[in-house]
Amino acid sequence: MSSITTRPFSVLDLSPIFEGQTATDALQNSLKLAQTVEGLGYKRFWLAEHHNMPGIASAATSVVIGFIAGNTEKIRVGAGGIMLSNHAPIVIAEQFGTLESLYPGRIDLGLGRAPGTDRPATMALRRTLANDGEEFPEQLEELRFFFRETVENQKVQAVPGAGLDVPIWLLSSSGFSAQLAGILGLPFAFAAHFSPEYTLPSLELYRKTFQPSDDLEKPYAMVALNIIAAETDEEAEFLATSQYQSFLNLIRQTPGKIPPPVQDMNPIWNEREKALVNSRTGGSIFGNKETVKRKLEKFLDETKADEIMVNAMVFDQSKRLRSYEIIAEIFDENEKKLTAERRG
Repeated sequence: MSSITTRPFSVLDLSPIFEGQTATDALQNSLKLAQTVEGLGYKRFWLAEHHNMPGIASAATSVVIGFIAGNTEKIRVGAGGIMLSNHAPIVIAEQFGTLESLYPGRIDLGLGRAPGTDRPATMALRRTLANDGEEFPEQLEELRFFFRETVENQKVQAVPGAGLDVPIWLLSSSGFSAQLAGILGLPFAFAAHFSPEYTLPSLELYRKTFQPSDDLEKPYAMVALNIIAAETDEEAEFLATSQYQSFLNLIRQTPGKIPPPVQDMNPIWNEREKALVNSRTGGSIFGNKETVKRKLEKFLDETKADEIMVNAMVFDQSKRLRSYEIIAEIFDENEKKLTAERRG
């Protein structure tokens, strides 16, 4: 069985806007979460770019990263991710060069190739639908060029950005970026929190195609996972119904703010919708401390993930913070046990 003690654990936050709250509330909740998990020993705090979604406040991702990094001290803060096809690469180089200049050694840049939104918003962002993600490798190379030291007679440079060490990760929910990350020798993050069926094939593809680079000597794979921990299994399953309803609204193409949990989902969804939601959330872990620990160890044994990134969309902020606290306790208790065994 894989040990969870040797792996860093991190946070994926979408700055969820819950019913009855505003974007201001969501961003303040994200800050409180970041400050809390920093004290609990989490390694990273990543935010994701989504557009045209009333329940997510992290659309201006680099701005939110600056807000979080400016009000924390040591936790790494980054994008999980920036949807590169929505932006000119030089703009992202400048934004993250600025962040790295303000918070040196603490900024990560995770990149995705999907739009992170629907077709109308994609049109508003890109001004055309001709860009379908196939140009992502070229955009990535352009972005990496702007982070390199400038060369003689270079007419366009990123200021700040050029010559700065901003770690670039490739994000994926399928196989395309897994293979690209392997070929380029970059760290890889997989979105098991909404694409569980592709987790193992994508990780295998990444490791099989990996070529050592100046960035990385051996493969490094992080997996994002929905984990909600509570005092009892029943409470955790109850809290998870907010997430179920959120996915259900996306399936129905009626996105909104994140609803409160319910005791019974059956009156809300039909069997087809239930199956579709379960296909998106099937890899999730919900339960008390012992349940989460057991299932997480099994997940790590199957995936051999080098790092786990936890997403917990919990309506009640105090229970959300408690969920991350319980997860940290699992890692801490296992670390103490391992230390005692070594001494013994």
